[in-house]
Amino acid sequence: MKFTHEHEQLRRTARAFVEKEINPHVDEWEEAGLIPAHDLFKKLGNLGLLGICKPEENGGLGLDYSYNMVVMEEFGRIACVGVPTAIAVQTDMATPALARFGSKALREEFLTPVIAGDYVAAIAVSEPHAGSDVAAIKTNARKDGGDYVINGTKMWITNSTQADFFCLLANTSDDRSHLNKSMIIVPAKTPGITVSRRLNKMGMRSSDTAQVFFDNVRVPQRNLVGAEGMGFTMQMAQFQEERLYCAVSALGGMENCINQTIDYCRQRSVFGQPLIDNQVIHFRMAELQTEVELLRSLIYRACEAHVGGGDAVEVTRLASMAKLKAGRLAREVTDGCLQYWGGQGFMWENPVSRAYRDMRLGSIGGGADEVMLGIICKQMNILPGKKKRAA
Repeated sequence: MKFTHEHEQLRRTARAFVEKEINPHVDEWEEAGLIPAHDLFKKLGNLGLLGICKPEENGGLGLDYSYNMVVMEEFGRIACVGVPTAIAVQTDMATPALARFGSKALREEFLTPVIAGDYVAAIAVSEPHAGSDVAAIKTNARKDGGDYVINGTKMWITNSTQADFFCLLANTSDDRSHLNKSMIIVPAKTPGITVSRRLNKMGMRSSDTAQVFFDNVRVPQRNLVGAEGMGFTMQMAQFQEERLYCAVSALGGMENCINQTIDYCRQRSVFGQPLIDNQVIHFRMAELQTEVELLRSLIYRACEAHVGGGDAVEVTRLASMAKLKAGRLAREVTDGCLQYWGGQGFMWENPVSRAYRDMRLGSIGGGADEVMLGIICKQMNILPGKKKRAA
């Protein structure tokens, strides 16, 4: 992956913003259980960081995904995972399909203020019984005059308590499960929408996550994104950038863990010598950093294929591999580093303890590890063998 001067400028801008505007406030936001999304996103919008690869006519920079990836890699250095996740919902989950397939009027109404940081967006796909199994969602939108009337429940919806609109996936026909879904933009203040209290999560405490109920919610049919019945296909395409985000944002968090652990082991003396002088520890740190670098190379390769208009199957394979490896490596890094903090690592406020809790979601959200393995196996043509008939 070759980075230009423009890539590096964006990297420096993002890193400076993290150091000045985010990390000094992370502990406060974690304690409060949410970030001041409108205030934070407006600052990001003023810097152009919410529309890096979005259309220029809507206020975006019109750059390719590699520029967005560089910024997301820097956001991975935020001292918690909740904040970068909230940002990524805005940039990589709730708006890619809107930017690509939304009508001009729909983009002007919803995408332009999102890029400016005036709106907070949420993606409403998962349901209590349908997480990774997107085809199993039950929320429906039936036509009535010129409107859709929406009924259903969405679960684990990030940004939901502060959202200005939801990019909603719902069933709009009785066709097969992969052909009956549509993507609809639903303003959050529409009558019939109820948002639960914030969910009490193990980690990612600063990310406001809630259940959202839709009870005869009426929105105009012009809020449809793309063609009716293409929602599942658009969501699957949208998943690739979400999964690349999950992978690339994990890099900074893992490196933070490694570097903080090295610093602690230099300062902490046990049995008359610094912990870091134990070969098992400094060898382990070198091994983990090597794994992080290998993952970075895979992510950059996947990004190159995506940006270069490579074969969609290949992009899906590489993105799925990167997402799988990132989730599993994050578990290995945080667990391995926490061990060397001893009792301090078991404390709630410890930075590696926070990363241990926060990064565990990487193997669940955006498609669980098992789903990634299924995708990879399918593309390797590893299919269940046919049973032989008894003689």
